[in-house]
Amino acid sequence: MQYGYFNDDLREYVITTPRTPLPWINYLGNRDFFSLISNTAGGYSFYKDAKLRRLTRYRYNACPPDQNGRYYYIKDGSCVWNPGWQPTQTELDRYTCRHGLGYTVISGEKNGVSAELTCFVPLNDPCEVNRLVLENRSAEIKDLDIFSLVEFCLWNAVDDATNFQRNYNTGEVEVDGSAIYHITEYRERRNHYAVFAVNTAIEGFDTSRDAFCGPYRGFSSPETVCNGCSKNSIAHGWAPVGSHHIRLHLQPGEKRSLLFVLAYIENPLEEKWEAPGVIAKIRAKELLARYREDQQAEFAFAELHNYWSGLLNRFSVCTGDEKLDRMVNVWNQYQCMVTFNLSRSASYFESGTGRGMGFRDSCQDLLGFVHLVPSRARQRILDIAATQFEDGSAYHQYQPLTKKGNSDIGSGFNDDPLWLIACVSAYLRETGDFSILQENVPFQNDEKKVRPLLEHLRRSFDFTVSRKGPHGLPLIGRADWNDCLNLNCFSTEPGESFQTCSNMESRKAESVFIAGMFVKYGGEYADLCDWLGDTAEAARARAEIEKVRTATETSGWDGEWFLRAYDAFGKPVGSRTCEEGQIYIEPQGMCVMAGIGVENGLADKALNSVMERLETPYGVMLLQPAYTCYHAELGEITSYPPGYKENASIFCHNNPWISCAEAVLGHGERAFHIYRLTCPAYVEAFSEIHRTEPYVYSQTVAGSDAKTFGEAKNSWLTGSAAWNFVNISQYILGIRPGLEGLEIDPCIPRWMKGFTVHRVYRGANYYITVDNTAGVEKGVAAMKVNGRPVAGNRVLLENARSEYNVEVIMG
Repeated sequence: MQYGYFNDDLREYVITTPRTPLPWINYLGNRDFFSLISNTAGGYSFYKDAKLRRLTRYRYNACPPDQNGRYYYIKDGSCVWNPGWQPTQTELDRYTCRHGLGYTVISGEKNGVSAELTCFVPLNDPCEVNRLVLENRSAEIKDLDIFSLVEFCLWNAVDDATNFQRNYNTGEVEVDGSAIYHITEYRERRNHYAVFAVNTAIEGFDTSRDAFCGPYRGFSSPETVCNGCSKNSIAHGWAPVGSHHIRLHLQPGEKRSLLFVLAYIENPLEEKWEAPGVIAKIRAKELLARYREDQQAEFAFAELHNYWSGLLNRFSVCTGDEKLDRMVNVWNQYQCMVTFNLSRSASYFESGTGRGMGFRDSCQDLLGFVHLVPSRARQRILDIAATQFEDGSAYHQYQPLTKKGNSDIGSGFNDDPLWLIACVSAYLRETGDFSILQENVPFQNDEKKVRPLLEHLRRSFDFTVSRKGPHGLPLIGRADWNDCLNLNCFSTEPGESFQTCSNMESRKAESVFIAGMFVKYGGEYADLCDWLGDTAEAARARAEIEKVRTATETSGWDGEWFLRAYDAFGKPVGSRTCEEGQIYIEPQGMCVMAGIGVENGLADKALNSVMERLETPYGVMLLQPAYTCYHAELGEITSYPPGYKENASIFCHNNPWISCAEAVLGHGERAFHIYRLTCPAYVEAFSEIHRTEPYVYSQTVAGSDAKTFGEAKNSWLTGSAAWNFVNISQYILGIRPGLEGLEIDPCIPRWMKGFTVHRVYRGANYYITVDNTAGVEKGVAAMKVNGRPVAGNRVLLENARSEYNVEVIMG
């Protein structure tokens, strides 16, 4: 069952009913100011940091769901409705929601009146613009009362939701004409405020939620709206809101446009006040003046559209498969941008109050983003590296506002350092900007501990070298990529965090997954050293890599697949000798991607075991059999019911590792088959089962042991986005950046007879045509570059050349 459809020409997903299985959302914003918006206009806004600079409130786990948002009430006689259906839930005569690239358009119609709400965040201002266009499509004159509504958050989202004894006393506002200023705590330590304004004269306003709603009433039937008259209330403590009342008189066929702006304004400390007790508004007024007229809003909207067109023009493919093309050309890259911006901080599953920007998460997100805006990727690398400790380990997360590491999710995740090598390597292969390696970067944000980025990479590498267990495999620490495989924690206290509880560090718990990472990304570090002329360091690195490769193929091999780990007692995890959790997905993918077992047949055996034991119609499960009992020696992974999250669900994040691994072995049919199983455009047809948005990846899908097999959760902010783009672009389509240039090495199903790719790479345009008339899965038989045959499959860089035409014949 579908709840909408793709409009490929406009690059939109069109939702045709407000009653989607879950709220289907979009993200507005590109750099500092962000908003989440659902198909019923729910969501919230924040500046840079969803925890510390939240402008508007949102109630997670609410009933009914998706409360609150930016709401516009239309009172037409006794009928009150919203263009997005919520919160009144008045049945509409017509409804659509069009989620596009950085914008959302929600349209509703009732009793001959249509309302179209266009929401976007401009490229260069910290605000959200809402353009509400009302049209009288009836044969009668319409006298309408329009009420806007946002509910302000008192900045710190955690404090706002917990510290009521203070917060019920601090809320403050100012009203100046049609602008409502939220100024809570501005009188003391803050130098920023929010403003919610409209570009027309108003009949009235409200800033007190209690006054707006009335006693024991909510946003579904607020007293002010039902009575058709604002109360001009001024909030003093309690819950500040922003609401405008506008009256419209529309002749038949007449249209009227209203521009609402929600903005974040920050003043220099010495310029906070324009008069005693009166906030300085000059910056707010200057911003609002830029969105006073429809033409100004239209220009800003066109700028946004052109920005996204330019970004997506950097990689596009034509395969003849419309589902594949739309995911590669639009939605997968769009999601990569969103995850790069926000990591795992703010979604409809992440409250924005806890995780901030993850070290590992941000490194992985960069893999799918680096080709879009390399300059931003460069800065992100430097920010990430600055949170690293001197021994090569790292804070597991940092706050986007301060860019400093914090310990809210603990530390000691021993895979973290290797992800820094992964993302720096990806940046260098994409850009050729080796100057970044000489950038001085502090350890732990301490300017007294500054070293070149290349030294950070060396310490990342040596962190693993110096931390190996009895089998010669890397120690896992608190956990590795699988945060829930906690082999040293032994938590027995209800409610205790597995990520921050005491960690015994047995010096015995080893990770075969980190071993695969070390071989793969350690190898890329060695290649980099060779490129820089440091052959001694490259040789040293390769010697260490070979030790781990040998240990993995011996102590890390279980007979038919790679072990997952050894626990704190030296017992195998992910082994046929285990009663439950006999095989895990992660080492099968990462080890084969690293080339471990490729030459001696172990890799083939491992992937065959994945197909036989882990694959389902909805994707490849994380492990089998699912754990049915809690095991303190394994940690959080066994705390979930069977089939959910890390306990045998389908993780869309590591499914592409299996697809990549199949491509490494030349299995184009299998690689594409695995790709399709979790790809949103291919699962749209059963949205009633999948439930999350059919245009972006989710983190997890309930596995075969679950009662809701096939149901997805945690959409948008997931490493699934970056890894699936890496998989389809670099492993399946095979357009892979290298230190010396682009490598063309497709691994596709036999039925795909060819494709074309346009790729911007190091400032040049590459037009690539792949001919698979031979119907093979892998192999380049011949290649021409600019009409000249070349040996191999690498397009070498030529000075000052701005265009490359590449013809590839597979065979």
